[in-house]
Amino acid sequence: MIATADDYRWMARALELAARGLLTTTPNPRVGCVIVRQGEMVGEGWHARAGEPHAEVHALAMAGERALSATAYVTLEPCSHYGRTPPCAEALVKAGVSRVVAAMEDPNPLVAGRGLARLREAGIITLAGVQEAEARELNIGFISRMTRGRPWLRLKAAATLDGKTALENGVSQWITGDDARRDAHRWRARSCAVLTGIGTVRDDDPQLNVRAVPTERQPLRVVVDARLETPLNARLLDGGPVLVAAAINDADRIAALQRRGAEVVILPDKGGKVDLPALMRELGRRGLNEVLAESGFKLNGSLLREGCVDELILYLAPALVGDAARGLFNLPALTSLADKRALAFHDVRIVGRDLRVIARPE
Repeated sequence: MIATADDYRWMARALELAARGLLTTTPNPRVGCVIVRQGEMVGEGWHARAGEPHAEVHALAMAGERALSATAYVTLEPCSHYGRTPPCAEALVKAGVSRVVAAMEDPNPLVAGRGLARLREAGIITLAGVQEAEARELNIGFISRMTRGRPWLRLKAAATLDGKTALENGVSQWITGDDARRDAHRWRARSCAVLTGIGTVRDDDPQLNVRAVPTERQPLRVVVDARLETPLNARLLDGGPVLVAAAINDADRIAALQRRGAEVVILPDKGGKVDLPALMRELGRRGLNEVLAESGFKLNGSLLREGCVDELILYLAPALVGDAARGLFNLPALTSLADKRALAFHDVRIVGRDLRVIARPE
């Protein structure tokens, strides 16, 4: 079956609805649904929070009896299993819809095509792949966790136009303007966790919470601290969950951090540092879909070298501070340009007075 112009039109609306759960659905995917009968929207809804009704349930409740012989547009394949809520595929069958259009199949192994198969078994016409690229971007972290067992990691940094993140003496506040910093808080708000290193904690004493934009949920704060040197008076320990990833098992230091409300996980690599890929897997195991790294050039470089970075968000200020200032990434010197790390621009735009570049490793 070939998608029609109306299919794209209504799926675009379903994607708009799904985006309303951008800050709240974790660990679940963001999903929207529109019910259309004879060219008229009769029901719509989106998934807001884990444990609450899914998008299809909200849309069907609004549609009522008008769902009979209608088309349901869903941004993700309807679930076919019992989790915190009953399967949406069965709800669509019971409502008597005649056709279901999904933007993409569900990468969750518990679903993975079974939802659409159940609909077809019930005689419902199905079509998948309408605006799939947009749907995948909306749930890129959920897809990463389902298919790779680890979250989608964005590395965010602010720098001058000559690529410097701080002066030689460590001063870094503020390189970019208010608009860029507010935009960075939006990325924090949609993330399940914000990750930083012990160097940033010591030098900047960040809070790593969402302040500049409204949100009802704060991300987990994750500190890469191999030797358990996080100061007990660090501001990020004041309220909200904190996970410290260490490489040593020092009972006294662990107990002190636990008394401040932090959880400690021991993940050493062969060099006595934190095993960063293992940390990514641990975060995936905990149900984290998207992680935002806000760290210094040493951890930035380590995350890149270890293959943990999926996306770079760079805010570039229209200023120059000279060669002696600190750079973005602690990476080894190259002897050949053939060894450079190639990136693909994903989005480039002006934010206030600064330039925001989003790029992904090729």
